[in-house]
Amino acid sequence: MDRRNFLKQSSFAFVAGSVLQPDWASSDYQEKANVRLAFIGVGLRGRNHLQQALYRPDVEITAIADIDPAAIKESNQMIQKSGRKAAAVYSGEKDFEKLVQRSDIDGVVISTPWQWHTPMAIAAMKAGKYVGLEVPAMVTLKEAWDLVETHEKTGTHLMLLENVCYRRDVMAVLNMVRQGLFGEMLYAHCGYEHDLRPVKFNDGKQPYGGGVEFGEKGLSEAHWRTQHSVDRNGDLYPTHGIGPVAEWLNINRGNRFIRLSSMATKSRGLHKYIVDNGGENHPNAKVSFKLGDIVTTSIQCQNGENVVIIHDTNSPRPYSLGFRAQGTEGIWMNDGNQIYLAKVSPKHDQWEPFADYQAKYDHPLWKRFEKDAENAGHGGMDFFVLRTFIESVKRKLPPPIDVYDAVTWSAISPLSEESISKGGSLIEFPDFTKGKWSNRKPVFALNDDF
Repeated sequence: MDRRNFLKQSSFAFVAGSVLQPDWASSDYQEKANVRLAFIGVGLRGRNHLQQALYRPDVEITAIADIDPAAIKESNQMIQKSGRKAAAVYSGEKDFEKLVQRSDIDGVVISTPWQWHTPMAIAAMKAGKYVGLEVPAMVTLKEAWDLVETHEKTGTHLMLLENVCYRRDVMAVLNMVRQGLFGEMLYAHCGYEHDLRPVKFNDGKQPYGGGVEFGEKGLSEAHWRTQHSVDRNGDLYPTHGIGPVAEWLNINRGNRFIRLSSMATKSRGLHKYIVDNGGENHPNAKVSFKLGDIVTTSIQCQNGENVVIIHDTNSPRPYSLGFRAQGTEGIWMNDGNQIYLAKVSPKHDQWEPFADYQAKYDHPLWKRFEKDAENAGHGGMDFFVLRTFIESVKRKLPPPIDVYDAVTWSAISPLSEESISKGGSLIEFPDFTKGKWSNRKPVFALNDDF
């Protein structure tokens, strides 16, 4: 079949009657008139989610929590500007424990420094509140098991707010993978390749860039995020890349990660940034950073696929998540936005632009909600991820990115740290589903509504 006829005639491989229906499709639809949300952490990221919630007339903002008075003030100004009454305020470090006990909350959105994610999520789940949790879900393997056990004991749901799963191109590729256009999947590549040094070092004189301060003198993420680079050596931020890949490969739903190995380069970029911007005599020039500049992790899957993840946040480079989907019939790479399908591409062994395929296989969610997503951050992805969380709460249904996905994707961080500390040794990947992965069915983005 030539390329033109292929694009014209190919149709969804999961034809009617054979589609794997999501778990929630057979559940009773229990819609609430309004969803009552609370936000724990209303810094820059938390306010991104807050703004998306405020666009919806069916969402009430009951309470907000943050230790930064300026963040609280700006958030309540946003709420009142939308025509709603100001939210109740919780400003103490442990006040989230009081917030989650409120009876007028259905769901909680958590956008705080990573070390607080697990204790806050557990408190909310124990209080019976749906949890929308920013990435990564946790820092340690113990925290991962704590999240799973809390969910299983309480029956309360947690959704990882991994927005890149809703990126338009990777959702089109997901469509193509499900239709078999790449043949049998063999390999995927992804990562987080983003020079974050202007974010990690900030002297408070400008939002981002130019500063060399962190910790108590830092601003925004520099206040806490840089310390992870001091203390840890591993893939500290894997979920943006691995989330979409896990959906391509049906991880936790008929497939799973079974082992990984990680290696790190030497650490140079953070020190160099301090010297270049603050001078050799700056106090932070004496800080020893444990995080290697480039961390490479290889993962083996139960069904025979391999995945490579790159973490590169401390060296000069353009932003990329390095996506690559490859199977027995072809390959797509987001760098260059190019594709090659062996039986379809017009010239042997030559790339062609992905644009035609993007248009042909654009996911129905994007086709339906493109206009609604126009004002959302990160190219529209933020609209979709928060909408999915709100709809999960509203319909009282399990979210499509659940607690097992949250801990599996996030566990790459502590597992990679262990592997690097052991010279790149193979580390067995825990089965957080306790065997349920073999019978769980794909649920993510399987229709045009939710």
